[in-house]
Amino acid sequence: METKDNDFIDLDFSTVQSDKIAIAIHGLEGSSDSNYIKTITQTLNQNKIDVVAFNMRSCSGEPNRLLSSYHSGKTEDLFEIIQFLEQHYHYTDIYIIGYSLGGNLALKFMGEYAQKMPKIVKLAVGVSVPCDLEGSVEAISKKENKIYRNGFLKTLKQKALHKANQFPKANLEVNRIKKATNFYEFDDLVTAPIHGFKNAKAYWTQSSCKQFITKINLPTLLITAKDDPFLNEECHPVKESKNNDNFTFLQTQYGGHIGFVNGFILRKQRWLEDKILTFIQENS
Repeated sequence: METKDNDFIDLDFSTVQSDKIAIAIHGLEGSSDSNYIKTITQTLNQNKIDVVAFNMRSCSGEPNRLLSSYHSGKTEDLFEIIQFLEQHYHYTDIYIIGYSLGGNLALKFMGEYAQKMPKIVKLAVGVSVPCDLEGSVEAISKKENKIYRNGFLKTLKQKALHKANQFPKANLEVNRIKKATNFYEFDDLVTAPIHGFKNAKAYWTQSSCKQFITKINLPTLLITAKDDPFLNEECHPVKESKNNDNFTFLQTQYGGHIGFVNGFILRKQRWLEDKILTFIQENS
């Protein structure tokens, strides 16, 4: 899909000739190839719902054209995709399903665009969402999350160094980027400046979905586990859920980060996918 700012977004469709479609949004450094995207796609297809996986800019296997790429609050890309689906396809209903960073994007969108929401959008679901981005950075910075943190940073830094080479006039601090060991440093050096934020803290503050939850006016579900290692207490919007009847917060005891199952036979015991499907069926 060509974007209004002369870039592109890759969309992967899995269709069953339905008039309803779900937009599935991956998490940090994920893609349409992420297991949770493929699993929800299979579940919804089996229940006569088309799925389009939204590969965020630079996440589809090829770099995007611009210096900027994707971040936790870039809701304008989601809005453009919805407009694209309205203009080029026959769908009557759109459901938005976001995981982790993609869930923050989905929930922020539902609140931020509440007063100008396209009528085709019926509901949203967020899974394991870092509703408070600074709180999530704090959690993932803990020693026990080092393996995961380093894995994310490795690919993020590779992309940033590619951008620095592609756009030398951006003056990205290559040596400091190479040495970055946490998200405080990386977002300060890369994410914030290339997307127009003053610094990492400004990026986290402005992009966190938590502040938008009270504005949501369509059925929206958030599923989060208490034992999610990537989220701290600030990421669990208990108070916000009590103040908005359109927003349902399902907080489970266990499930980790997008790890919700109810048995070891994963193909048959998909607790998370069943919850999402039930929510769609009950609200559409």
